[in-house]
Amino acid sequence: MKAADGRTNGTIDIIQKGLAKGFPIMVGYLPIALTYGVLAKQAGMSITELTLMSVLVFAGASQFMGANMIAVGAGAVEIIIATFVLNFRHFVMSLSFMNRLRGMDIRWKLPMSMGLTDETFAVTSLHPEEANKDKGALFYTTIILTAYLSWVFGSFAGGILGEVIPEKLSQSMGIALYAMFIGLLVPSVKKDKRVAVIAILAMLINGLCLQLGLGTGWSIVFGTIIGGMSGIFLWKEER
Repeated sequence: MKAADGRTNGTIDIIQKGLAKGFPIMVGYLPIALTYGVLAKQAGMSITELTLMSVLVFAGASQFMGANMIAVGAGAVEIIIATFVLNFRHFVMSLSFMNRLRGMDIRWKLPMSMGLTDETFAVTSLHPEEANKDKGALFYTTIILTAYLSWVFGSFAGGILGEVIPEKLSQSMGIALYAMFIGLLVPSVKKDKRVAVIAILAMLINGLCLQLGLGTGWSIVFGTIIGGMSGIFLWKEER
């Protein structure tokens, strides 16, 4: 009986620890998810569609981009390609995360891999020792679920908010899209000026494609792919 009580208390403790570590992510996700919900509603998506996007995609930058591309009339193929390129970094993060979880059962690895984001990866990386503990998987899962549920709930609430707030106010929230990407870009530019070169090149390619009449969707795709590929040459190992 005491052993059972000990296991129960241990499980509760590890869940509480995971919630505590995931709480800052939740606080950061809620306002961004609300903004996404409002913008997606403004772009013409229904509350069901924008919520399902959060449930199935769970990638903030890609969802903002997808909502924006939907608003300008981009096709499904263009949106899929653009978001795939934008999220390509997740392959690297997933390899690193799964390498840390080599000793865990696949039934834990699969759901956790679906919930990996920049923020959950960063927070779980601060606690590598948990991977070697009996309930380490539960700790990581709690962090990921806290982030995931807060994002889905915030998206749904944003969609509802988008129906009741004045249209001019919801349109003004579109600045959040640009602010978010600038917020992601500036720290990288401070570390390495070559990131600024890639961003400017992608912008110029996007503008050129628009002038050539390729449409907003494909202009974003080509700007993202060619701009990103330029990094291969900019970061080529110096001899």
